[in-house]
Amino acid sequence: MRKNLYIILLLIGVVALLSGCTDINTPINAESTGIWNKYFVYPMSVFIIYFAKFFNSYGLAIVVVTVIIRVILLPLNIKQLKSSKAMQDIQPELKKLQEKYSSKDANTQQKLQQETMALFQKHGVNPLAGCLPIFVQMPILIAIYHAIMRTQEIQGHTFLWFALDSPDYILPIIAGAATYLQQKLMMAGSPAAQNPQMVAMLYIMPIMIAVFAFFFPAALALYWVVGNIFMVAQTLLIRRPMMKEASTGGEKK
Repeated sequence: MRKNLYIILLLIGVVALLSGCTDINTPINAESTGIWNKYFVYPMSVFIIYFAKFFNSYGLAIVVVTVIIRVILLPLNIKQLKSSKAMQDIQPELKKLQEKYSSKDANTQQKLQQETMALFQKHGVNPLAGCLPIFVQMPILIAIYHAIMRTQEIQGHTFLWFALDSPDYILPIIAGAATYLQQKLMMAGSPAAQNPQMVAMLYIMPIMIAVFAFFFPAALALYWVVGNIFMVAQTLLIRRPMMKEASTGGEKK
């Protein structure tokens, strides 16, 4: 599970790097320069404006664009889930190897690495396969974040009970709760649920999202809420049945 923490820290670094590529307060438009603005942020802004005109609502446009992007990324998420399931399936064998080669001796550790790689090859498991979808998704999701924050047309519009260009005090709580539920469902039945560090992240991430949402425009909190609700539905419809099937199969064996 230490690898998962490294991935999370690396993703935070990627977020910080991409978020810092341009000033978040600089409006995005057709004249914006740079690869990040021209090919990532501006197209997202165009989509939001298009659907806002179609539905006559910028709030609904953010909802629709978020769902569309999540659907497009669904194959990557499924691949990531399958990779996670494959890793989970071989955990008992992996644990036996670690117990067998528990010595810190260099030769023993080298043997452990060889046996581990042989185990991965035997089951067709690539430990890095679950990371690639995350790195592919991050620029796209951050581009939506930039588009929402930098599309001036959103200013002055409202959706449901809140103004899109001002912080709201109810939506951040919903965003935090949705983040917690999504992570809780993802961890259910996985080895991560037994890891104290991952359990800590289960509570830290929702709190961070909620706190950030209190200080950002409600349009961004809306994006977080919709995205996490979609991920909750994805987990219930895809991951949990997948893990239940694996568990049932394991019991039969």
